[in-house]
Amino acid sequence: MVNITLKGDVVKQYPAGTTVADVAKSLGAGLYKAACAATIDGELCDLRTPLDRDCALSILTFEDDGGKKAYWHTATHVMAQAVLRLYPGAKFAIGPAIENGFYYDFDVEIPFTPEDMEKIEAEMKRIIKENLPIERCSLSEEEAKTLMADQPYKLELIADLAEAGESLSFYRQGEFVDLCAGPHLLNTGALKAVKVTQCTGAYWRGDSQNRMLSRLYGLAYPKESQLTEYLAMLEEAKKRDHRKIGRDLELFTFLDEGPGFPFFLPKGMLLRNLLMNYWRELHEAAGYSEISTPILLSADLWHRSGHWDHYKDNMYTTQIDEQPFCLKPMNCPGGMLVYKTRPHSYRELPLRIAEVGQVHRHELSGALHGLMRVRCFNQDDAHIFMTREQIKDEIKGVATLIDTVYKQTFGFDYHIELSTRPENSMGAQEDWDVATEALREAITEMGHQVVINEGDGAFYGPKLDFHLTDCIGRTWQCGTIQLDFQMPERFELEYTGPDGQKHRPIMIHRVVFGSIERFIGILTEHFAGAFPLWLAPVQLTVLPISEKQADYAQSVYERLKAAGFRVELDDRNEKIGYRIRESQLQKVPYMLVLGDKEVGEGTVSVRDRAEGDKGQMSLESLIDQLKDEVARKVIKL
Repeated sequence: MVNITLKGDVVKQYPAGTTVADVAKSLGAGLYKAACAATIDGELCDLRTPLDRDCALSILTFEDDGGKKAYWHTATHVMAQAVLRLYPGAKFAIGPAIENGFYYDFDVEIPFTPEDMEKIEAEMKRIIKENLPIERCSLSEEEAKTLMADQPYKLELIADLAEAGESLSFYRQGEFVDLCAGPHLLNTGALKAVKVTQCTGAYWRGDSQNRMLSRLYGLAYPKESQLTEYLAMLEEAKKRDHRKIGRDLELFTFLDEGPGFPFFLPKGMLLRNLLMNYWRELHEAAGYSEISTPILLSADLWHRSGHWDHYKDNMYTTQIDEQPFCLKPMNCPGGMLVYKTRPHSYRELPLRIAEVGQVHRHELSGALHGLMRVRCFNQDDAHIFMTREQIKDEIKGVATLIDTVYKQTFGFDYHIELSTRPENSMGAQEDWDVATEALREAITEMGHQVVINEGDGAFYGPKLDFHLTDCIGRTWQCGTIQLDFQMPERFELEYTGPDGQKHRPIMIHRVVFGSIERFIGILTEHFAGAFPLWLAPVQLTVLPISEKQADYAQSVYERLKAAGFRVELDDRNEKIGYRIRESQLQKVPYMLVLGDKEVGEGTVSVRDRAEGDKGQMSLESLIDQLKDEVARKVIKL
């Protein structure tokens, strides 16, 4: 018998060799039906896995990340089986589950058409109805090569895995068999709603020197309603695409002369400066001092910091006076140098130093995506130097600052992930344990729930990542708090303690917006370009109905400008309906329509972008109302 610790620390005994699926069945028919995968002592595993020792077991459903992975991974095999049934000569490469769905790469003579995609989707649904059992087996290298003799991409993968000493596992469903580590569902019938969404080109192993393959993307959900809901979200996301909105509202653009390097236009620069003004006010109140460090620094610095070993492939380099220099991919080492410019006492700590620094990272052209993935961006970094006793309070202070920005100012919900030590990291395990526990304790004491993201920490320390949720349900990772015992050691940072001796400070790396450019992209899509009044590049338009109101319109415009508002006067020789429509398309929060009645009574007729026609009011009342709305940073979605 083996002791299995289940959810809620309940311990049950099972005969050795009992599978995870059998345990799920013993716990209830509903759980067995919903089960997709499991974790054994934190390791993701298959439902077929036998339990031959005492362990902690968690059954995963589609609601869990590991469960989704198994569900979507199974769907990739169904897709590949459908393709081979319809196109027997196709060669198949790889088919992983990804963040939202799955894909499979195929080598076919003619790329798939929309009509082909419909046929493949229909065949996938037939395979699901067949309810084929999915079986796992392990083969020797020779057996694997014989099985995959007519699949060149699989033969290449088999050779690589064998050379690395990895086991060769396969999954079979009906006539289809694939090289795969799993995990997978128990049968094809466990899949329900599927959709083939698009076909693109992709080089084998991402190398442009290799053959171009046809990549089919797909979605799969346990309920048709979930698939419909997700497809509706995708349609809404298309309408909110920040690249189109940025172009239509004349905020930013991308040009062939600078691929991956955004150009901010006057209105976009206004928006960006408003955001940065808010950032500076917030940080000044929180006790931060702002600095600026060079974007080009000696390569020796990046070797010293450890970044060269982890980021060299993404760094731009050059020569100055025959010495190697690098465009900085992050701001941290510059912050270290600023700290070292003078001696420090424990009385100064915590020392909070902030920098909105421009960084450069080389991204592959295929990965670039508007403001969301660029080669040059500004990061709102801050580095906090502190004693060990101050760690928890400083983590809480940063978390409170992030909450102020995300929830209170912009209305985002968010969740927090704690990322632990990765394989390729530096420093003593003892320091990592202390840092990880400090992050966990600080955030849970504040009442936050924490999701553990094993092995995804920075190379120098564990971190808390803040994932915000926008108004259509998408999540974006923006803020982070990284606790670092390593960098102060590498740079030999010191402070004088109350005992008169030199001590090593502990350090927090943190961002709130993350990339300023990316945060603007997220805000643009979240608000669909209809920014709140305090952030809108143009807050009001003044619209005289005809030339007869021109003088009055000019005086209204000037009074609003004098009151500090960003206002435009649209007195073009166009019909008033046309000009109102133009202001609506430009997402202007308020339109002031002026006719003979408004001129005679000295009022303005107000149209609110969110609430519609608000009738007439005095300009003084409107100004007071708008100032209050700006001061409170009111959001009207």
